[in-house]
Amino acid sequence: MIDIIAFGNPVYDEIITPVVRTEGRVLSGCSTNACLALSRLGRATGLVGRVGPDYRDRFQADLIRYGIAPFVEVASQTGGFKLVYDSRGDRTLDVLGVAEPVTMVPEAVATAKAIIVGPILQETPLALIQAIRAQTDAPIFLDPQGLLRRFGPDGRIEHFLPDEFAAIAPLCHVIKANEVETKVITGIDPRVDPILAARRLRETGCAIAIVTIAEAGSQIDDGERSIAIPAYATDARDPTGAGDTYMAGFLHAYLSDPRDLFRAGCTGAATASIWIEYTGPDAPITLAEVERRTTFLVQQNG
Repeated sequence: MIDIIAFGNPVYDEIITPVVRTEGRVLSGCSTNACLALSRLGRATGLVGRVGPDYRDRFQADLIRYGIAPFVEVASQTGGFKLVYDSRGDRTLDVLGVAEPVTMVPEAVATAKAIIVGPILQETPLALIQAIRAQTDAPIFLDPQGLLRRFGPDGRIEHFLPDEFAAIAPLCHVIKANEVETKVITGIDPRVDPILAARRLRETGCAIAIVTIAEAGSQIDDGERSIAIPAYATDARDPTGAGDTYMAGFLHAYLSDPRDLFRAGCTGAATASIWIEYTGPDAPITLAEVERRTTFLVQQNG
């Protein structure tokens, strides 16, 4: 049985940072990266998304190699971005391809323990999330990044708050947003007031809100507590996918003990810290190393 099913189109990205540049395009994507990390933490995962004919065979082979069940719909082209990071970690995104919205809701959703919705660019609309909710009572974990992206006048990606977000948020148990996304949704800068930012994010309708703030850690709000989570200090070579793999670590720990949000947050931070030390889908995440880093964070900050 598949424990976790993630919805969101995979992408093949070109990534350029001050210290690394990919050779060609590499497998990535919000839901894809979460599945990659969760699979290495021992969770049975499935990924629902669209891929074009140009990458379909490679994608099927990649997911089988990584132990992820593929639920693939055909797209006219495969999604992808050219991501260029500056020395501060800010990035520009140029679009290399866009796949159509996801429509498939596999039967395996009905028996999954949790659902991830992690779009890249407008491929998981309200109607899809409503269809998922109609088939399962499992908690939905939302990374809203792709819901908040659209093409700007210059053809590059810009952020905005879609009207349907107000209807999507209450369908989700957990919403995890980075600092840019949180400010778009709430109007609050989490670097200025992380507690208020997390509270405002939760007040959109979810049960648990998580705001990630890069090297400043993250903030979790469940309506009763506001919990500061430290980052795990490391040498970040490529921040692409940090939030995706934080979600994976958090979800893995949350399913084991939903009461211990501090440990779940530390597990998210530990998982992301391994991912950003590498580039591409082959980061050597292991359960033992995640648990070691998590224990360090808990002991140092608990």
